[in-house]
Amino acid sequence: MTETFNISVFTENRIGILNRITIIFTRRYLNIDSITASECELPGVYRYTIVLQSDEAQVKKVVGQIERQVDVMKAFYHRDEDIVHQELSMFKMKTKDFLSMKNREKVLKDHNARIVTLENEFIMIERTGTNDEIQKLFNELNKTGVLEFARSGRVAISKPMKSLEEHLVELEQSRF
Repeated sequence: MTETFNISVFTENRIGILNRITIIFTRRYLNIDSITASECELPGVYRYTIVLQSDEAQVKKVVGQIERQVDVMKAFYHRDEDIVHQELSMFKMKTKDFLSMKNREKVLKDHNARIVTLENEFIMIERTGTNDEIQKLFNELNKTGVLEFARSGRVAISKPMKSLEEHLVELEQSRF
């Protein structure tokens, strides 16, 4: 059964690692819905959050292949209910169009959005939330006209209370 999975990959900061990881998905004909990369809580360790639609058996195989990569420290997969996740989005509109909107303050308040830039020609609005929450704000703003729209990939943290450092210690102990 196909469902949404979130794969977290922890790596050293090495050139080409992202390419090697994405090739694993390509070879299995799996489409990546979003990918986000950043430093994590441990210095020098990077976290990739990859979201895809697949079945659990396929995801287990992919995670296993990812973990066999030389510069990968650990990889995990989670279902949506096992993580807390958010995305960042930005909307650009003509200032005059935004100011002509009825209930513009209510729209921003109802969607927990905020104005980040207000210029003579344009306004930029930011919204952090789930994919559905962001889409609802887009639909509302687009009634007046959105000039540009950008959305980040998913940023996610797992709910279980075990740190990466604890996983790495266990991994190190199991090798000996």
